[in-house]
Amino acid sequence: MKLVSHQQVSQLFHNKFIVVLGDSIQRSVYKDLVLLLQKDKYLNLVQLKRRGEMSFEQDCLVEGGCLSQMHNGTGYREVRQYQSAHHLVRFYFVTRIYSDYMKSIVEDFRQGLKPDLVIVNSCVWDISRYTLEWVDKYKDNLKRFFEELLGILPEESLVIWNLAMPLGERIKGGFVVPEQISHKAPHLRHDVIEANFYSGVLASASKVDVLDLHFHFRFALQHRTNDGVHWNALAHRRISTLVSLHAADAWGVELPLPSLEDFPVAHQLPGREGFPEHVVWPPATNWCPHPPFNGFPNFEANPPPPPYWHGAAAFRAPYPNPGPLPNARALRGLTPGYDWPRPYARRTRHARRQYVPYARHMPHLY
Repeated sequence: MKLVSHQQVSQLFHNKFIVVLGDSIQRSVYKDLVLLLQKDKYLNLVQLKRRGEMSFEQDCLVEGGCLSQMHNGTGYREVRQYQSAHHLVRFYFVTRIYSDYMKSIVEDFRQGLKPDLVIVNSCVWDISRYTLEWVDKYKDNLKRFFEELLGILPEESLVIWNLAMPLGERIKGGFVVPEQISHKAPHLRHDVIEANFYSGVLASASKVDVLDLHFHFRFALQHRTNDGVHWNALAHRRISTLVSLHAADAWGVELPLPSLEDFPVAHQLPGREGFPEHVVWPPATNWCPHPPFNGFPNFEANPPPPPYWHGAAAFRAPYPNPGPLPNARALRGLTPGYDWPRPYARRTRHARRQYVPYARHMPHLY
């Protein structure tokens, strides 16, 4: 996926007030957005793990965090804000979608500056830390939150509800308290899918935009960290791209992503995923592996394949032809045209004959 740049995000959110509400994943969304508004860089591991610090990339801690006691309870608070000449981004850490603390946040919007964009999600804490029968209470809290928030914000404000991202089978994190939710951890990822369904339906019914992050990252689990909950910097940059594209589409702004020609060929990585879509790999030819038979081969219309074409190895980087192999038996399974060693190819295994004496018919024994 092509990602947005610093210049595009800076121009899109020019003179905009953005509010991010949610848990630790939403805090990383806020951090990546703050970093992207200043420069084209990714978050490092320390920035992703740290919480409650006094300053992050020229922002400031307004409330909670290290200014008070640091803990993993439901009463933890953290309010951050980044302000520049033409941007204002604020983050509120919430553990429940509707509570007394959420009422105070909405009251701040009522009396103060109205946000132009609200990015909100609250799911994992709601369904794991308060009650076993969370379905009805979660639905009621969602309805109350959407009603109060939309009753305060003007019509031109954009509210994006992010669906919770996929959880791992084994999770460990700040919200995982062994004495409280250790028995919920095995099936919590299934509860998240159910909660996403309820929240997505209620958000759509309340005329709130829904960004299904669970759908976008269902096949990108390699970007999830070892705790089974959080995600790396590449995943959060993709989230920033999805949010920016969604906001641009809602505001009627054309946001062209960086052209494919901007990525030099020298920076491509070996493998199919390293090549941009504009690079036809293998090079486009008129060669057909099974040309129509018309009595004689037509090599002009169907030229032979390039020397590095060999089935599944077509998406690998070509190696120079080393000439005849010195020892064909020792290098059995190698493709002519490739040098040894081949770091991106898999060796062929020797087939071992299966011996099941009482499951096969062996006529020589009779």
